[in-house]
Amino acid sequence: MIAAPQAHLITGERLHLHQGPVDLIIGVEGPGREAAFARAARRFEGLLAGLAAELPLLRSPLPLESLPRDPVGRAMAAACAPHAALWVTPMAAVAGAVADAVLAAMALGPEVRKGYVNNGGDIALHLGPGGTMRALSPGGALLIGAADPARGLATSGWRGRSHSLGIADAVTVVAPSAAAADVAATLIANAVDLPGHSAITRRPASDLSPESDLGARPVTVAVGPLSEAEEARALERGAALARSFVARGLICQAQLLLGRQSRHLGPEETLEKDRLHA
Repeated sequence: MIAAPQAHLITGERLHLHQGPVDLIIGVEGPGREAAFARAARRFEGLLAGLAAELPLLRSPLPLESLPRDPVGRAMAAACAPHAALWVTPMAAVAGAVADAVLAAMALGPEVRKGYVNNGGDIALHLGPGGTMRALSPGGALLIGAADPARGLATSGWRGRSHSLGIADAVTVVAPSAAAADVAATLIANAVDLPGHSAITRRPASDLSPESDLGARPVTVAVGPLSEAEEARALERGAALARSFVARGLICQAQLLLGRQSRHLGPEETLEKDRLHA
């Protein structure tokens, strides 16, 4: 049985909400912080239970037989719908969708310079006039301004807290919502790969997490030494998918990191920018 939701303030300026696998850090810069925190805590009540009631459906690949009844579950399915041509389940967007839902419940107005809900690295953002968010990702710093369309940030990779089908050390995506960033980061990280390479060790996801939505699909558990050419080839597979997501307006930018190399893709680019790490 999952324990009841827990909430406590961190130095009076941030709110920590925790229940089961959900761990949120919430911040508000501007007036009305206490009221916003109270609204976040109220929305958190029952949120996990609503998702748990529909787990079999949420762990099913698209297209779904029916739409989830839970509003967060519906947001997860909606975020994944543009990617239905690929194998994906709504669980690919769960962390981002939870962050989006709690941020929306906080009802932050334009007088609030910045607000955020950080769900284990998947972040939903509110930016008022003049507000900015500087996020440190494994591939470097990302700056999001109030005039930008982005309001979500997520990172995925085989070294992260979730299983990955690919070998990216990290893929960080900036998108219009945290749910959109979450699923895109997952899919791009899956695409960074060298299928069949002897340096890559994989195991069925179900062996590591029996309840995983990935079932018996092989997930990466170790990546041995790769040449620079091999890193570049794997990164280009992911970059091609990220480039298509940017072209479709699904994401704003993406950073891909593997070994000594990275790629940064955004709408202003005609060629990917390569950076070799020492």
